[in-house]
Amino acid sequence: MNYQIKTSRLILRPLTTDDLEAAHAYSSDPEITVYMQYLPNKTLQDTLRFLRGAEREWAKEEPACYEFAVTLEGKVIGAVSLYFEEDDPKIAEMGWIFHRNYQHQGYALEAAAALRNFARDTLKLKGLTAYCDARNRGSWHLMEKLGMNLTDDTQTRIYRKNGETAQELAYSLMFQ
Repeated sequence: MNYQIKTSRLILRPLTTDDLEAAHAYSSDPEITVYMQYLPNKTLQDTLRFLRGAEREWAKEEPACYEFAVTLEGKVIGAVSLYFEEDDPKIAEMGWIFHRNYQHQGYALEAAAALRNFARDTLKLKGLTAYCDARNRGSWHLMEKLGMNLTDDTQTRIYRKNGETAQELAYSLMFQ
């Protein structure tokens, strides 16, 4: 599969190992990944392993996930993803990450809205979920801008990198 999604400013395309340097720049940044459970990546090898997994999924007839590179004028500035729920493959979890130089400029909302529309119109999913640390105001604010609703604020998450626990927010959006 080789989907490409175009917005007014961005192109979303499959994330590949060719994106190693750009992907490592944002996925290894401790400030960007402070509220992410499985990041930061410590080495280029960690990022390469992730990108190889993304390429394997793109090669499948029915991927378990979609990892899109978000490009601006040909430069990778971040990524957005869909991971299908195991118990209901018509629902997927959304995620996003952007290089610090491209935050607070509307790129995340533009890319995430395009991904939401792709999930609804192309993949014909029933709905989307997304999760974040309650302290990550930017992330839950983006979920609300996408039309998602808070469905659970009683859970906690544990960070692999330091064992810290934090309140987790769950959002969802069901398509008609």
